Amino acid sequence: MAGEKKVFGFEEVAKHSVAKDCWLVIDGKVYDVTPFMDEHPGGDEVLLAVTGKDATSDFEDIGHSESAREMMEKYHIGVIDASTIPVKRTFVPPQQAAQSQAKDSDLLIKILQFLVPIMILGLAFGIRHYTKSE
Repeated sequence: MAGEKKVFGFEEVAKHSVAKDCWLVIDGKVYDVTPFMDEHPGGDEVLLAVTGKDATSDFEDIGHSESAREMMEKYHIGVIDASTIPVKRTFVPPQQAAQSQAKDSDLLIKILQFLVPIMILGLAFGIRHYTKSE
């Protein structure tokens, strides 16, 4: 594919997320890896798992060989419009109120685990004492 590459919006690339039509975004480039799905050493599930997002970090984390990087060029169909890539979500910790509720119920359980056996033991001693005195 010599010449200019087409510019794709992220939503358009994200639509191609099935085994019969799979596009990936790696380093700002768009790849149509549909013909490569059956040949990928990690299986097609690996490729399908990174559709609909920027797969650059996933690709780099694996440590692909130089020959794998060269092979990518035949699947290169364009570039991604960087302004259309959604912002990464940041982790928002849950509110503290939910955590204190869990602590309260844990405390109640611990108290009951202590009191119930003592009550049973007291009841047993009371019954024994009552039955011996008669």
